[in-house]
Parts: sequence; structure tokens; C-alpha cells
Amino acid sequence: MRKSINYILIAPSVLISLLIVFIPGVMTLLAAFTDWNGVSTAPKFIGLQNFAEIFDDKIFWKSIFNNAQWTVLFITIPVVIGLLTAMLLLKRKKSRSVYQLIFLFPYVLAPATNAMLWLNIIFNPVSGVVGYLKTAFGLPVTSPLSSVHTALYAVAAVDIWHYWGFLTVVYLAALRQTPKEQLEAAQLEGCNGWQMFRYVYFPTIKPTFSIMLVMIIIFSFLTFDYVYLLTGGGPAHSTEMLSTYAYTFAFSAFQVGKAASVAIFMSLLGLLASCLYIWLSKNELKG
Repeated sequence: MRKSINYILIAPSVLISLLIVFIPGVMTLLAAFTDWNGVSTAPKFIGLQNFAEIFDDKIFWKSIFNNAQWTVLFITIPVVIGLLTAMLLLKRKKSRSVYQLIFLFPYVLAPATNAMLWLNIIFNPVSGVVGYLKTAFGLPVTSPLSSVHTALYAVAAVDIWHYWGFLTVVYLAALRQTPKEQLEAAQLEGCNGWQMFRYVYFPTIKPTFSIMLVMIIIFSFLTFDYVYLLTGGGPAHSTEMLSTYAYTFAFSAFQVGKAASVAIFMSLLGLLASCLYIWLSKNELKG
């Protein structure tokens, strides 16, 4: 009887997983080996042709390079800012709730809202900050989104601005779990700020730090919204990501089979990041 009740309780989650995750995943895998255009009822099986064509496409490799750059940016800049800010907020017991709310505000706003704010207030060459610097001070500046050399970093700056506050809140919550006895012992030993972080705080937050690092890597290879909203992958594919590359195939060229092959490649990268997290977790348990 108890087993029957358990099966009934988990049935909704299993059903949702099958309908939303497993079945679409299998269909995407099958579509990657066809020439399906998204509307045809009789797609043709073409084997590995989609994969051969994307591997032969320079834009595909440019997308991977851009995704790699994006990943490096996100596992360094927002992580460092988030950790530093979280450490500073530890000292502000009365006001840190207000700061957390302020830092989280960009994160809870819709990506379309954030993108419009930056496009019109910051990057606009006529009425934005860029335009003001040009007209008021005569600086030879243009919108960084219009240059192939700076567009990727400009889009990344917007996404980092939106994301680092969330990391701050997560790291702060983890830092607050540090046992007071360890902190008091370290203070009695005369540890400075860096030693306190390295030998007391960081070992406590290491599991949280590891999982957030893996999540950042996964999300970096799945990034889409800010790139699509700000540049659409341009100019000259300088901000093209695997996600926008697949989107173009699916909804502009109507080559859904080829888009599915790119999606499979993206899933494999995410799987590798997940394996990395499992490996790190096992090493922590052994240690």
C-alpha cells in the first residue's frame, strides 16, 4: 500500500519530465538526423549530413569561440565582484538586506527591460551616455555594439551587470553559514582579511562556489536573451553564439534539423560541465 502511494505521489513529476524533457529531447535527437523544415510531415533521414555541414561552417566555430570567451568572462568578473561584495556585506548586519534588494533588482527585471535600458540610456549614440560623451566632451566614441571588436564585451557587460547581484546574494548566504567558533579562533590567531577568507570562509562556501561555477559554465553555453536582444549575433557574427546560430537555422532558414544538431552539440557541452561538477563533488567527499 505504501509503495502504491509513493508511486502516485511521484507520478505527476515523472509525467511532467516525460512530456517536457524526455520526449522533446528524443524528438530533437531524431530531428538532428533529418532535413526537417519544421512544418513537413515527412522529413527525410539524411544521417550525419547536418553535423558535417555545421562542422564545415566557419560561423559555427566562431560561435564556439565566442561562447568560450563568454564563459571565461563569466567565471571571472561576476564571480570576483560577487565574492568581494558578499564579503563586504558581512560587516553590514543592519543594512545588508537593503543592499541585497538593490543588487537583485537588475536580476529580477525582464531581460527585454534591461536590454532596452542599456540600448536607450547607455549605448544610444544620440541621446544616451555615449551620445552625451560625444557631444559634451567631443570624445570620438561610438556605440560599442556597432564594432566587431567591442560588441561581445559590451553585451557581456550588460549580462554581468544583471547577474553579479544574484551571485552576491548566493555567496553571502553561504558565507553566513560559517561557524562562529572558527571565526573567533581565527581572530585569536591573528589572521588578516585574506587569511580569514582563504582558510575559514572559503572552505565553508566551497560546495556552493563549485555548483555555481558549473551552473555559470552551463548557462554560458546556453546564453541567448541578451545577445539576441542587443545585437542579434552581429555585427558580422562577432557576437554569434551557439544559441543564436541554432535560432537562425530554426526560425530564419527553416532548417530545423540543422538547428537540432547544434542543440545536441550544446547539450553535450552542458553534459561535460555536469560531469565536471560530479567529479569535483567526488573529490571533495574523498578529501
